[in-house]
Amino acid sequence: MDKLLLIDDEADVQYSFRRIFASPDLQLFTASSGEEGVRAIERVKPDLVISDIRMAGINGLETLRRIRQLDPRLPVILMTAYGTTQTAIEAMKLGAYDYLLKPFDVPKLKELVAKALQAARESRQATALQPMLEAEDYELGVIGRSEAMQGIFKLIGQVAATDATALITGESGTGKELVARAIYQYGRRAERPFLAINCAAIAENLLESELFGHEKGAFTGAAAQRIGKFEQCHGGTLFLDEIGDMSPATQTKILRVLQSGTFERVGGNQTVTVDVRVIAATNKPLEEAVARKEFREDLFYRLNVVRIQMPPLRQRREDIRLLVDYFLRRFAGPGGKPRSIGPGTLEALEGYAWPGNVRELENTLRRAMVVAKGPAILPSDLPLEMVSGAPAAALVPSMPAVRGPEAGSAESTPPPATAQDVPGLAAALFRFARTDSKLKVLPAVERVLIIEALKETSGNQVQAAKLLGITRATLRKRIEKFGIRQELAVN
Repeated sequence: MDKLLLIDDEADVQYSFRRIFASPDLQLFTASSGEEGVRAIERVKPDLVISDIRMAGINGLETLRRIRQLDPRLPVILMTAYGTTQTAIEAMKLGAYDYLLKPFDVPKLKELVAKALQAARESRQATALQPMLEAEDYELGVIGRSEAMQGIFKLIGQVAATDATALITGESGTGKELVARAIYQYGRRAERPFLAINCAAIAENLLESELFGHEKGAFTGAAAQRIGKFEQCHGGTLFLDEIGDMSPATQTKILRVLQSGTFERVGGNQTVTVDVRVIAATNKPLEEAVARKEFREDLFYRLNVVRIQMPPLRQRREDIRLLVDYFLRRFAGPGGKPRSIGPGTLEALEGYAWPGNVRELENTLRRAMVVAKGPAILPSDLPLEMVSGAPAAALVPSMPAVRGPEAGSAESTPPPATAQDVPGLAAALFRFARTDSKLKVLPAVERVLIIEALKETSGNQVQAAKLLGITRATLRKRIEKFGIRQELAVN
């Protein structure tokens, strides 16, 4: 039986709550002041607290602070008849589960209480992640025990022992810069400078100056000589990220540096000699760019001495638990206690497609820590698409199974669906949606239907569009909107 503690100094409110929550499944306790309510926490051990803000003695915000000190997991809903922006912000900042205005709508109040009690149950079932990595793994940041990542670690060790140029390829967010830094840290140049530059983030007319520097008066605004990244990095390692976005002119100068170790500053005629190890990275298929004459073939071969292909996160899902452990401990800081994980959260994370790879996972966990209303990260704290990305059957768990007349036999098949079945399906979906306020039925179902249609047609978008009753152009827009990757759909 769930226990609800109401803290309010108005007898009418206490009476209303007794009537509203008269149920054999819920036991209601009341307190007439914040001080009395705080004392009742230890005695009653409630599953949920609802407290008024304006009361004699300590107010609701101070009551919330004291409850947080006693039990950080206990959800607290604050309510008041004097709602202000400042009060609402302060309440949520202090960790209130929610904020309610009087007079309240009874159905909405019941729905909110049901959700808070469910969150309390999930929070109690949350588990703290046990350390899964060695201390040096947390420092390096390149995480994984999958076969794919073990291959990456071997390559890092082999490349680090040399001064060979390396080309790191893979989708955005897979950790290419982390691998470059690992090569540097374990290499013979670890005591010398390491500089990283994103070639796609700097305007084409400025990138050459950024890399090679310029002489005074080389162009408008060049009021003094400037030393570029290659000179700054003499003896060390230079990481050129997104090198596939580099202009042909800059590609030519990069090639010369790799071949001879020399260049001229922009606007200068003095040859500068440097000793720099270059590690490059790109998320573009450079072989195709070479074929289209967009990237110099000779530069490609110069960079591609050692190739490290980073696997996307969806191809190493067994590493997700390790990465979650790593990020939560890193976010907690030295000596801090990392967040625990509620039931179903890891499963949702492991079942998602991760088009943004490890970077998306990191940002997802940061967001979850912000929106979480307790010390545990629950599935409801994750973005909608991660929860609604489950198979269609998971969206309607209460739907009864439909069997043919010979149920259980090998020949049995379900009867064909008709238009009369649609309202029942919709009703089941809405029942499920009411258990999660963040779940929007239409986008969730639309995403699942598109994935299933692509699976049904083996990834053929024309056939999938016909199956869905939409145009191919509309299907493409939906695939982009929901972050659906065709390779995921047909796996």
